[in-house]
Amino acid sequence: MTENDRLVLRPYNTGDFEDYLKMVSDPNVVRFLGGQPMPAEDAWNRLLRYAGHWALFGFGMFAVFERPTGLFIGETGVADFHRGLGENFDGVGEAAWVFTSKSQGRGFAYEAAMAALNWYSSCADRRRTVCLIAPDNRPSLVLAERLGYVPFGNVVHRGGPFVKLERTLID
Repeated sequence: MTENDRLVLRPYNTGDFEDYLKMVSDPNVVRFLGGQPMPAEDAWNRLLRYAGHWALFGFGMFAVFERPTGLFIGETGVADFHRGLGENFDGVGEAAWVFTSKSQGRGFAYEAAMAALNWYSSCADRRRTVCLIAPDNRPSLVLAERLGYVPFGNVVHRGGPFVKLERTLID
């Protein structure tokens, strides 16, 4: 778990399911994540996958809550999604973030993602992370750039084009 004045980041638990399902059922949220609201069964399986990351790797996706209100506002973290995109991508921590429609535009994604990346770098002692973003997902590309990511290639994944980005911390 990590927190600051505005946010609390912690691993998901099964009690987060309804909030998570609501987020991934919002067409505005999923427009760059396959375009279709996620069925409840898939959302449940994803939460279980997130729990598996923490159990097997000691890192994963954080559920993000607004500290003053306790409201769930999204997720961010670093995971090993095993996408089959090659040695310069797979096996490297993959950063990800998704935030509720109501929380967007308030700086939460940057703040939470930076906290998660800092946590990952210090706890997992990893210097390089990658991420995968659809080229028309301008808000995520802007966020990735703010976080220090730079493009290093393009790829087709699950039938759609994506930009591969990387971030390497230098001592």
